[in-house]
Amino acid sequence: MAVGSFRHWVKRRDHAVSRLLYAGAKSVRSIEVPVIPGLHRALYQLHRGVAATIATLLRVGYYTPLFKSQLEGPAPRLYLYSGLPLLSGALRIRLGADCRVSGITTLSGRTSGRVTPSLEVGSNVDIGWQNTIAVGTRVVLGDNVRLAGRCLLVGYPGHPLDPSARAQGLAETEDQVGDIILEDDVWLATGVTVTAGVRIGRGTVVAAGSVVTKDLPPMVLAGGVPARVIRSIAAAPG
Repeated sequence: MAVGSFRHWVKRRDHAVSRLLYAGAKSVRSIEVPVIPGLHRALYQLHRGVAATIATLLRVGYYTPLFKSQLEGPAPRLYLYSGLPLLSGALRIRLGADCRVSGITTLSGRTSGRVTPSLEVGSNVDIGWQNTIAVGTRVVLGDNVRLAGRCLLVGYPGHPLDPSARAQGLAETEDQVGDIILEDDVWLATGVTVTAGVRIGRGTVVAAGSVVTKDLPPMVLAGGVPARVIRSIAAAPG
């Protein structure tokens, strides 16, 4: 009897022997080591400390210099966490000072254009977990911009609209490509998508899950699919 067939026979439990084997397997699978509070709390803290130390050593001595080697400019005090971002295609990248970038991030540049795409990031910028920034021509993130998790900036789609061209593996057309500009102090909440040709004004906040297809003015709260202005945001006194 093949291994797969034997497993199915045991799972069906239509024979006394298969029922016994199934019960035995369940018992073995559910074996637990009893928790010894003092010992296991100490082991947990030790595990956390060792993991944090290894992560710091990799971040400082390996991932950060590897990533910086692909940048134009020094990117002072860059904090790169959770590994190394995936870089795809031709892309010029410039980061300002004091940026924080998740290693679980994809930065891609369009390869079929006439110019090398550029990603220009200001100072004190957060690029969060599972962000994808696809640069068709130029993507600009101003100072103090915040990108929460799973944001998607689509400066180029990667495929044409015409089905026959898409079936042939041809690239997107020029009218599908455009700049994306996020001015200073913009905040994109979790899961926001911004399409090509969009500018978001200074200080604007975009609600989670929104899709921004047109320009947004400064200092507003926007949301929805497609995103629309919900209300203005009062400027802080000062």
